[in-house]
Amino acid sequence: MSEKSVLPSRLLFYIITTSMFLLTLSSLFLLEFSNTSIISSKVLKLILINNTSVHLKPSSKNEQAEVFSLSSVTSQTEHEVPLEGQEEGPSLRDDEGNFISQKKQRKMACNPDQALLKVFMYDLPSDFHFGLLGWKGNPSETWPDVKNPAQIPPYPGGLNLQHSIEYWLTLDLLSSEIPDINRPCTAIRVNNSSLSDVIFVPFFSSLSYNRHSKRHGKDKISVNRMLQSKLVQYVTGQDEWKQMGGKDHIIVAHHPNSMLDARKKLGSAMFVLADFGRYPAEIANLEKDIIAPYKHVVRTIRGDASAPFSKRPTLAYFQGAVYRKDGGVIRQELYYLLKDEKGVHFAFGSVQGNGIHKAGQGMASSKFCLNIAGDTPSSNRLFDAIVNHCVPVIISDEIELPFEDVLDYSEFCLFVRASDAVKKGYLLNLLRGIKEDKWTKMWKRLKEVAQHFEFQYPSQPGDAVDMIWQAISRKISSGQIKLHRENRYRRSQLFKGN
Repeated sequence: MSEKSVLPSRLLFYIITTSMFLLTLSSLFLLEFSNTSIISSKVLKLILINNTSVHLKPSSKNEQAEVFSLSSVTSQTEHEVPLEGQEEGPSLRDDEGNFISQKKQRKMACNPDQALLKVFMYDLPSDFHFGLLGWKGNPSETWPDVKNPAQIPPYPGGLNLQHSIEYWLTLDLLSSEIPDINRPCTAIRVNNSSLSDVIFVPFFSSLSYNRHSKRHGKDKISVNRMLQSKLVQYVTGQDEWKQMGGKDHIIVAHHPNSMLDARKKLGSAMFVLADFGRYPAEIANLEKDIIAPYKHVVRTIRGDASAPFSKRPTLAYFQGAVYRKDGGVIRQELYYLLKDEKGVHFAFGSVQGNGIHKAGQGMASSKFCLNIAGDTPSSNRLFDAIVNHCVPVIISDEIELPFEDVLDYSEFCLFVRASDAVKKGYLLNLLRGIKEDKWTKMWKRLKEVAQHFEFQYPSQPGDAVDMIWQAISRKISSGQIKLHRENRYRRSQLFKGN
């Protein structure tokens, strides 16, 4: 071989060697800073291991900068439910780069290790829950089959429905054990109480009060009182209750008269309530308990079908019981102040004679809906107004609102002190002074938040059921902070004398 032919060969060898060295060096650099690289760390590792070039398969869709794993991303994309209008989390892919559908993501993510809240639910006899709805299963069955919604016992309609919170929460926990049901992964039922964050007591207390609070025939006590007595005996006898004195138990008592006999004996539990109107502060308070919305009874107006300012002829709307006791006396005062005013609909009303449908129509054609304190500080009228995108005017000084730690109600509600509302001309001057642009801003916000007050089965991200579970999770976290603070010096006392 001639001298001339050897030189190009050597030069080519040096070029190849130098190129491979530079490629390896650059790969190490990119791997070190792969969180800002456009090449995934998996590809970079292949380059280093094989020390050869990698052919990236082109895709018609934009590739993500990183290949997400379910274990690291699910908690961000599934558990932090975005409010309407916010973007969803990143789409996930499997190890082969294929997109994973949202439904499949939920199936893969719905397990106790990744759920926001792990819930142990007592298997109470059906007399305490679905048996109150007429359900009768086989002797070996505690719960109805929730795979088929058509087989789930329906909850009674009318005003019974407004306090049906425990029904929806129980259904949601039962459905969490069925992979084929598409639902959020916020709360998951676990069968071992030692693995749970909270203990759920599935007693349909509001239904028990509404349907069984009266004695019949020669009965010495009502079915409602009998069930409460048995519930106290059962729950307080469980090891789960004894471990923490019931502080990690959840009991739904949404109707203000439900659990009247048992609430004091089970007062250490976390209650899910409509308000605190009929509870002493030592039994129910914001420090330990949850305020849940009523189940609205009027139909929901779709956002695109909601009438704007110019197509809502009524300025202020109220229809319902006028003569109430306690703090509800203000209704009577406002009735005589407003009933004959132009643009105001203030009338007696009930569920009879298609009353619910008429109330829904009235709210949907009104700019403002009056939510006035009654026998208790709250009522389902507020939530009927929200789903009809009628700006609520809240005249109830003692009211507590659901999810207020994450929702700013002043963005879509007006608050008027009772002492101001009864001043002649005050309320109407306030409402008439609100211009269309300000009202429209609140109306748009109502359409965004309405989803948070919807009870449905299966539950959906950001609906009322999902929001309640999230609220419980936040309450547990704040309780743990308090417990840990109390333990600061308690543990160190154990070392005294050692």
